[in-house]
Amino acid sequence: MTPKPWLSADGGSGEKRHAPATLRNRDAIAAVLADWLPAAGTVLEIASGSGEHAVHFAAAFPALTWQPSDPDPDALASIVAWSGEAAAANILLPLQLDAATPDWPVARAAAILCINMVHISPWEATLGLFAGAARLLPPGAPLILYGPYVEADVPTAESNRTFDASLRARNPAWGLRDTAVVAAAAEQAGFGLAARCAMPANNLMLLFRRR
Repeated sequence: MTPKPWLSADGGSGEKRHAPATLRNRDAIAAVLADWLPAAGTVLEIASGSGEHAVHFAAAFPALTWQPSDPDPDALASIVAWSGEAAAANILLPLQLDAATPDWPVARAAAILCINMVHISPWEATLGLFAGAARLLPPGAPLILYGPYVEADVPTAESNRTFDASLRARNPAWGLRDTAVVAAAAEQAGFGLAARCAMPANNLMLLFRRR
């Protein structure tokens, strides 16, 4: 089971969940997305989690339609609660979507965003993400990943080493991925690595474009 890094948003039993990391990273992510997202169309967010990112980005990019998704029923309920409270016309109802499976309940998108999934899921989920993105995205469209990674030519921060060890202790199929390995898998699926952006707290944003 994937860990759920969130809390009850109101301290009670409501469906809204709060992921503390969202408040710390959402503005930095949005600043990069402003350069990488298309001007219009639907952004499919894979592994939306609590839904807080979806609400924030939908407000930041009103010309885009936001399609959240997640395989976890608790996450889907939280997304509905947050988006319902925001009452934003450009947030669609969330889809139950497991990136590792070939049956995605969506036919097309102008962009795909995936935040903090690659390291907290089996490698098959990342391979499925690229395969699904290849089916949905037109040539030139962006697939954007955010999270912690390791790189052969960049020293790994001690905090990331500790995090990686804790993930692998919980599930040997999890762990921080090497960007070169991720890029190779993307290439096999028809994507080229177009940009790499260092982010706060030893995270990265990776931009892949459909060939």
